Amino acid sequence: MEMKGPAPREVAVPVSIFGSLRGELEKEAGMLPTVHALHNAGYRVGSAAAPTLSGNGEDPAGLPQGAFWSRLSDFFQKRGWGTLRHDPAHAGVGILYSSDWAEASEGTMDADASCCFSTGFLSGLLSELAGGPVAVLEIGCRTRGADACRFAFGSEQVIHDLYGRLLDGADFDGALAAL
Repeated sequence: MEMKGPAPREVAVPVSIFGSLRGELEKEAGMLPTVHALHNAGYRVGSAAAPTLSGNGEDPAGLPQGAFWSRLSDFFQKRGWGTLRHDPAHAGVGILYSSDWAEASEGTMDADASCCFSTGFLSGLLSELAGGPVAVLEIGCRTRGADACRFAFGSEQVIHDLYGRLLDGADFDGALAAL
């Protein structure tokens, strides 16, 4: 990844921004358009944030895997998103997970709520760093009762296949094993 000027300017806002944006968008547009809007906005912001990972000007995509995932976790933790961990779950699918992810509303249970902005943000960020498309699928959310927010990522085709298997009723481990 080549740096294109200075890192983007950042501002700090309360984490309640996620619930507020989602709630207001749902009132105006409905649930599905809200999910799409938050995901698309997250993707653009994640793409724009990629140069911020460079820190000292080195290409983070060229780091050894352990150092890369540590830098990515630091990036999110320093900005208040939460602690993000990586699990190489499968040859074609990785998992990012967090038990304190900011977009998941604390103390709220909602069958429809999810980390739509984060999913887009992660996809944009990872795509920019990888120099090509990286798809991200949320596979668990604390707001929906899971113990952690979990995001599967990989090529568009693999994530599409994984999603299809999940929609067909497979549990995650079974869907992953069938890839």
